[in-house]
Amino acid sequence: MANTTQLFPKIGDIADQADKIDLNEETTVERENGELDHGEKVVQEVESLCMKCREQGTTRLMLTSIPFFGEVIVMSFKCEHCGASNNEIQSAGTIRPEGSLYTAKILDRSDLNRQIVRSASCEIVIPEVDLTLPPTSRGQLTTVEGLIHDVVADLSQDQPLRRIQNEEGYKKIQKVIDKLKAILGEDEEEDDADNPHEKNVSKAADKDVPIPAFTVRLDDPAGNSFIEFVGSMADPKWNMRTYPRTLEQNIALGLVARDEEVAARMKATKQVKLDEIGESIPITDDEIFVFPGSCSSCGHLIQTHMKKVNIPYFKDILIMSTNCEHCGYRDNEVKSGSAISEKGKKITLKCEDREDLSRDILKSETAGMTIPEIELVLTNGTLGGRFTTVEGILDQIYEELAEKAFVSGDSTETEERIKFEKFLSGLKAVKNAEHPFTIILDDPLANSYIQNLYAPDPDPSMTIELYERTFEQNEELGLNDIKVEGYEQDASDTAEVPKREEAKMEEQ
Repeated sequence: MANTTQLFPKIGDIADQADKIDLNEETTVERENGELDHGEKVVQEVESLCMKCREQGTTRLMLTSIPFFGEVIVMSFKCEHCGASNNEIQSAGTIRPEGSLYTAKILDRSDLNRQIVRSASCEIVIPEVDLTLPPTSRGQLTTVEGLIHDVVADLSQDQPLRRIQNEEGYKKIQKVIDKLKAILGEDEEEDDADNPHEKNVSKAADKDVPIPAFTVRLDDPAGNSFIEFVGSMADPKWNMRTYPRTLEQNIALGLVARDEEVAARMKATKQVKLDEIGESIPITDDEIFVFPGSCSSCGHLIQTHMKKVNIPYFKDILIMSTNCEHCGYRDNEVKSGSAISEKGKKITLKCEDREDLSRDILKSETAGMTIPEIELVLTNGTLGGRFTTVEGILDQIYEELAEKAFVSGDSTETEERIKFEKFLSGLKAVKNAEHPFTIILDDPLANSYIQNLYAPDPDPSMTIELYERTFEQNEELGLNDIKVEGYEQDASDTAEVPKREEAKMEEQ
């Protein structure tokens, strides 16, 4: 570990530290005041009130980080007076910008050992047994096997009473219990145990019996739940996707207040927009237009600002900016303000020194970017539309790759990590202009631009090539189906078809 104590060390480092403490437990040193110094503790202990007997119990806190997921706090409470105990896990991070949906296929018994981090807002579904576990009041750190054991224990608790009071409900629940026990591979002797919590049986993952295939889905609008993958994120039995939260989910998470005022303001906003629609007014370079709307992250009302900007020796563009004062969501976008170009454009810039890093660059949302010296290739649409400098766009690429790429987890192959670190060091050298490099900007719609320092004369460090778009490029951009001439006649013909059919029906 580093010299500075990490607040959230990796769970593997904590396990190693616990082993060292166990080995050195007999060598504790007695202090001058008579107390024993056991060295650094793995967990933090705090006295807390027991809600059952009102005596003082002990809460143990372990701050750790789970690779490829995030930082969590594992809590365990135990009262020595009445024996009450409780375990809970909480996310130490913030609510993610988007919800997450994890899916794991459990096809063999080794998959029962996959770890599960379940937050209080997570819903778990096992469709094969018609089981849905709604969000709870506390988080949980367990495995797939542990989760199924808990469900079986909870459902079996009131079965004897349910069998007498509601036989139909008893049969339906017993059917679910039998399916779950088949997954655990429990035999009849284990089924006859009086207390499911006190069963002393071998792990279900170690049993040599067939297992029915099933699926575990974790749906968490807060994005703070996780199910373990095996090997790497390319695990064929594991899948993760994110999705934007709905307004109802934001309200449930406490991100948006449920009140009638918000609905009234939204209705008034729509009415204002309808009232302002009239004759088209030309957009000038000095005007800033404001469009009301709702934040895609938290649902609050926000305003999007749009301004027309003329780039000398190029064309007009539209810059749009959105900033939510409630959740901090920010977004900037650049759109072309001119007609679609007949040809594509390829710009090649040779950067020799730091002066070239200060050139303005407009990368449209349809442009791809390549730096051959470091084998960097950004496909069309990556990073969206950006109007910045060469240094600015290189900084953004470096930050995106350094922060979001999974290169620091325990499961990352050493060879891949070394290769990626070498690539990042090359990218850092490029953005610091430590050696010459080449930027190639390829835009099929010719809406991208790099500043010419010698304008209106040609720039010796930059070449611009116009080319005919291929049929595949036009198809991808949706240009093959666009009709710009004679569409008025087609619209009138389309409108007359229903009238002709209606006339035929009246004649018959």
